[in-house]
Amino acid sequence: MIARLLLALQQRQLSQTLMRHLSGPDTIVESLGNRQRLLDRLRREVFDVVVVSDVKLPSRITDLTDTMLQIGDGPALVVITDGIDLEQQTRLMAAGCQAVLDANVSSDALVEVVLSQLEQRRELERRRLVGTRRLSRPRLTDFVSRSPTMQAFIATVERVVDGNISLLLLGETGVGKERLARAIHNEGPRSSGPFVAVNCAALPEALLESELFGHEEGAFTGAVRSRRGCFELSHNGTVFLDEIGDLPNHLQVKLLSVLQEREFRRVGGERTISVDVRVMAATNRDLEQEVSLGRFRNDLFYRLSVMTLTIPPLRERREDIPDLVDNYIEHLRPRLGREVYGIVDEAMATLQEYQWPGNVRELINVVERAMLLAGGRLIGLSELPLSISQGSTMIAPAPLLSREELPEEWLDRPLSDVRRDAMNRVERAYIAGMLRQTGGRVGETARRAGIQPRSLYDKMKQHNLSKEEFRVRNGAHRNDQA
Repeated sequence: MIARLLLALQQRQLSQTLMRHLSGPDTIVESLGNRQRLLDRLRREVFDVVVVSDVKLPSRITDLTDTMLQIGDGPALVVITDGIDLEQQTRLMAAGCQAVLDANVSSDALVEVVLSQLEQRRELERRRLVGTRRLSRPRLTDFVSRSPTMQAFIATVERVVDGNISLLLLGETGVGKERLARAIHNEGPRSSGPFVAVNCAALPEALLESELFGHEEGAFTGAVRSRRGCFELSHNGTVFLDEIGDLPNHLQVKLLSVLQEREFRRVGGERTISVDVRVMAATNRDLEQEVSLGRFRNDLFYRLSVMTLTIPPLRERREDIPDLVDNYIEHLRPRLGREVYGIVDEAMATLQEYQWPGNVRELINVVERAMLLAGGRLIGLSELPLSISQGSTMIAPAPLLSREELPEEWLDRPLSDVRRDAMNRVERAYIAGMLRQTGGRVGETARRAGIQPRSLYDKMKQHNLSKEEFRVRNGAHRNDQA
């Protein structure tokens, strides 16, 4: 967070000393020439600490503290006065002053007091941004997986955690893009800084610019007071822009400028504000297609996608479902107050066959619902939603293999290994068939398969498939027909 300090001091030399010692990239210091405007400034603008001197006691300090109570998130107040006794000091502290200092205090001591107040304000803001509802900080260990696809993905993530580059997180709705972004932030060098998330699709266009960049008093109807935006609040930390594909075009231009120059202006403001932030963006849209359709700027896309991370959907890593279910039961048990400790095999098998269009988020909701309905210590098939237990969106069962068609090596392996092997064979055959139909066009194949092109490339590499191979075959096939 960029802190704001307002000085309302009669002693010009003291004011200059504080400005020299406290001004910096993390702190904006303003000196008020006309102290009669102090109350007006506090009503219209956001400050974190205000230092005043030679106030008329007690009426002037009462006006200040009353004003701060009215605006809700008023600044910390440091008062410098002359000849104050213990009783008056007590009254000032009771009225809301954070520090009351004698006029003979040294400049070094005053600087220490103000720095302490600024740090306390930053800590309060960090706690507000984190919120009280989060019981744990997401970590990369939360994504430990049995799936080879997910293991390869996390290995890639671990290599970019310590970097300062922008990240573009892709994936279907519910795969956990924001949780991954928070985990990367918590594991990286900016973990002590703030993490600020904004959903670009959740706010009207008129409010989104103010949410991102803040505004000055009077910038638009209803802007009765200045306000900090997400970029200002996330200084020295991370800003996470969810649903970036919904960002309006004129804000795409402004965001591109911030990414390139690391500075911006508030809505209605004239002052340029410099920030040091790491930007992570996420979307479930195909941004390359959005660029080709002219709905997303290609220069912004390239700036955001310095490193692109595509989170695999849950249906592509079904071997993780048992561990995920066990973890969610363990996590939800104390919160729900239900003595549920596991799930019967039939219900687990059903969960592993389901397509999971809502991904991990849907799985969490299903487990929570089942725990509330469970009559015993285990979740049964009857506690699952009908759409899952009756298979309305389940994978159609494959016809049974005859004894002659069953690979001999399967009979010497456990069922979990056979299931994984069978899924891999089916997946390879499916992708090869789709590539054959499209003549090796990866974008078209990905669209038909309902996955991201980058995810398809990963699968082709895993199954040793090459698009050139299918282009040659397709072309030869057409020539033979001709």
